Amino acid sequence: MLNRNAEALFWVGRYMERAENHARLIDVHYHIQHEGDFSDEEHKWARLIDALGARSDYLLQFDAFTERDVLSFITLDRGYINSLFSCVSRARTNLRTLREKLPGELWEVMNSFYLWLGEKKVADILSEAPYPFYKGIKERAAMFLGMEQSVMLRENEWHFIESGRFLERAENTVRILQSVVHAIQGAGAPPYPYLQAVLKSVSAQQSFRRHYADAVAAEHIIRFLIESDAFPRSVRFSFAKLEEHLAGIELDAGEAQLPHEKAVRQAAKVRAELACLDEEMSMEDSERLLHYLMNASQKLGKGMAAAFFRIEEASA
Repeated sequence: MLNRNAEALFWVGRYMERAENHARLIDVHYHIQHEGDFSDEEHKWARLIDALGARSDYLLQFDAFTERDVLSFITLDRGYINSLFSCVSRARTNLRTLREKLPGELWEVMNSFYLWLGEKKVADILSEAPYPFYKGIKERAAMFLGMEQSVMLRENEWHFIESGRFLERAENTVRILQSVVHAIQGAGAPPYPYLQAVLKSVSAQQSFRRHYADAVAAEHIIRFLIESDAFPRSVRFSFAKLEEHLAGIELDAGEAQLPHEKAVRQAAKVRAELACLDEEMSMEDSERLLHYLMNASQKLGKGMAAAFFRIEEASA
């Protein structure tokens, strides 16, 4: 499957995971508050745009950071490539080109998600309260994942979707942690409320307490979301699954083996390094580690493009 179909499947996984993770990131920023937000409301919404790396795109359309404009831009904007609507729309377009190769149930769930989201207006989000709306985004993404897990053959098509999903998940967990570490350092405030919001945003609160009980410290939360080998949204877990799915891809005779093997080794290297972290890790150490993990994720995305896609990798 070294062709356009492989790339389309990879990006179905990435875009669906990205839509869910952006909904989670928005939830984090709704719960993170510090004193500067009450004196300068724009700061909170600018922070969310910066967390998505979208400031330059946003400022092409808007002059100020308001709740309405920011939510409209990152949720429903048709022109911004990483808005929730754009992610779902692009995943649907890629899936539509492969309808005859995949179970029909996948298309039904995806198309329903797209039609539901396409009917929404920013006024609907604000009038209904943002939390239920973004909860609906996460539920519909989970429905697609559940259907994929239930009905797809465990062949190359499934491995490509899952590879895209876990690469995107690793990158987004890193992005959420980077956002909060920067907020903690910038605010000079106690980190506990920020990191509690992160645990809630990735549905990790109960899982974290099973490991650490009441020892809720910043370093414990950061370590758990980076190095846990059992929590499915941790960076280490994501790289382990990514390695597994990359290794599961079967190449035809005569196809280049070396780039494939290199991509598997890249994922294995990061996974192994996360299994051997030092016991003590300061906030500065965490920041450096997160920067390394972000670069590793982006490098691996390029490596996968070289290994599996004959055409140029689609824009992230």
